[in-house]
Parts: sequence; C-alpha cells; structure tokens
Amino acid sequence: MPELLVLLGLLLLFVIVLLAKTVRIVPQARAAVVERFGKYRTTLSAGLNIVVPFVDRVRYVIDLREQVVSFPPQPVITEDNLVVSIDTVIYFQVTDPVAATYEIANYIQAVEQLTMTTLRNIVGGMDLEETLTSRDEINTRLRGVLDEATGKWGIRVNRVELKGIDPPPSIKDSMEKQMRADRDKRAAILTAEGGRQSAILTAEGQKQSAILSAEGDRESQILRAQADREAAILRAQGEGQAILTVFQAIHDGRPDQSLLAYQYLQMMPKIAEGDANKVWIVPSEIGKALEGLGSTMTSMAGIPEENDGPAKRVDMGSMEPPTLGGSAALRDSEVGKANAAVEAAIAEAANAANPGKRAARSGDQPTGTGEAPSESPGE
Repeated sequence: MPELLVLLGLLLLFVIVLLAKTVRIVPQARAAVVERFGKYRTTLSAGLNIVVPFVDRVRYVIDLREQVVSFPPQPVITEDNLVVSIDTVIYFQVTDPVAATYEIANYIQAVEQLTMTTLRNIVGGMDLEETLTSRDEINTRLRGVLDEATGKWGIRVNRVELKGIDPPPSIKDSMEKQMRADRDKRAAILTAEGGRQSAILTAEGQKQSAILSAEGDRESQILRAQADREAAILRAQGEGQAILTVFQAIHDGRPDQSLLAYQYLQMMPKIAEGDANKVWIVPSEIGKALEGLGSTMTSMAGIPEENDGPAKRVDMGSMEPPTLGGSAALRDSEVGKANAAVEAAIAEAANAANPGKRAARSGDQPTGTGEAPSESPGE
C-alpha cells in the first residue's frame, strides 16, 4: 500500500511537470524562439502557447519594444588632429526575432561597435568647429549607416543622438577666450552703433528744432511788421485827422495877425526847455511878430497909426473876424492884459535862455518894436 501511494505521488508530479513543459505563456511585446532538438522550429507570440514537452525548448525571449542604449564617451580625432570625446544614445527596435537571434550573437554590442566606428569616420572628415556646429548632420549620417548595417540583423535604428562633444581643456580655454573676444567685439560694435544712432537722432532733433524756431521767428517778425505797419497807418491817419481838425478849427476861428504873434510868443519858452539846451536860437521873425502885436495893441488903444491903407489881417475865409467893441474901459483893460502877457512871455523866454546872466545883460535885450538878434548863447 505505501508503494502504491508513492507511485501515485510520482505520477502526479510527472503530470505537473509535463503540464509545465507543455504550456508556455509569453508576455505582451515579447517573442519566444522555440527550438526542437537544437533546430529552430517556431516563434511563439504573446499569450498562451502549447509546445511538445521534452522535445521543444524555448531558446530566447526577445523584447520587441523600442530600446534605448547609451554608450560611454569615445575618443574621436577630428580633421585638424584634435581629440574630442563623444558619447551617443541609440534608439532601436527588434523587428525580426529570428534574425536577431541567429544572425548576430549580441546585437547590443554589435550596435555599439558599429556606432563607434561610423562616428570616427564621420567626425574624421570634419574640423573641430564644424563638429561642434553640425550635430544634426552627424546624427543623420550615423543613423543612415546604422540602419543599413543592422537591417539584416532584424533591427531598425530609429534615432541617434550625440549627448556631448567635449574638446580638450586647452581647446576649451582657447574657445572661451575667442568667444569672449567675439562678445566684446559685438558689444563694442553695438555701443558704437547706438552712439551713432543717438548722434543722428540728436542732430535731426536739433535740425527740426532750428527749423521750427526759424519759422516761428519769421512768422513773429512778419506779424510784428504787420502790427507796426498797421500802427503806423493808424498813427498817420490820427495825425492827419488831428491836423485837419486843428486846421478846420483855425479856419473857423479866422485869427488875425495879433493872435498869431501872441501864440508865437507863447511857444518860445517851450523851445528853450530842457537841461541839454546849451544854445537858444531866437528866430529873426520875432521882431515882425512883436511889431504886429504892438500895432494891434495901438489900434485897440485908439492911437492913430500912419498907414496908407487898412490894417493887415490874415484872410482865412469869407467870414470877417470879430472886432473889439464896448466901452473905453474895456479896451484899456484888454490892452493892459495884452501888454502884461507880452512882457511876461519875453521875461520867461529870457529866463529860460540864460537864467544866470539875466541882470548883467538886461540892457542888451531886444525891445518890442526893434529887430531881435538872431541867436543868443546859453550856459
């Protein structure tokens, strides 16, 4: 009985192992390569698969997803004999599990070595500056070479990227100095351009300001000249109107010679006014004016005058000037007032002409009927 139980246990264990060897579960995005007696038989897809136990064997399980492999920096010599370190990143995907299993022993290592050799060939034909500035070109050429070489391995290279290109430290220092010099040069150029533009804009502003100022001055001068012209015209019209008014008033009053002589004597002190007058010129017509004034006063007092004809009057129109009338007392009063006015005018004129020597030269002054000297020096 115990032997039967042991036999049943062994049989159950064999069934379990047989089932385990028969049923194979392949994960998603994986592919299993099955061999029978060491020879490729089939490729198992994702899911539940049945194989012949102890006859079929799963050799490899291949990952069908896109893989990323980063390779360590590799020394590469450029065309100008400078050693730079370049590290790359490869993005690839297995498209044929059978070829990736049987066409190449280790496709990861094969891709790394192929990338290194291809990168040296590409960078070897470029100088350092071109290498640093031609990343896209290097990536495109490297991807084309890798994709062509790995096609028979069942691998598709999707993308190649250069992570870094590190030149030697001495070259880095030189490049930094060169870049600093270039930046300083650009800064100086930009500063000079800014100063030039500022000077141009300042000059343009000054030019426009000068033009506007000149136009404003011109318009101001034109307006001032127009205002002066209008003022002169109005002043001339006013003076002309005043002259016409005075002339009309004189014409309407019909003055005689005595009135004109009296007005003439009243204007003489005003001629001598002012501290700057050093010489007082006595016109020669003053004698005739005084003579006419004396004749008039004689006629007004009733003194007979030898004269072949009538008294002379200034004819200013058709109307005769009014004559003095009234009693003898009124005439005497008017004559006295006229004599006092004449003497006061003569004294005022003499005082204005030479106030310091009035007493010393009182005997040399002209009389009312004589001829006055033509000029008398002043202080």
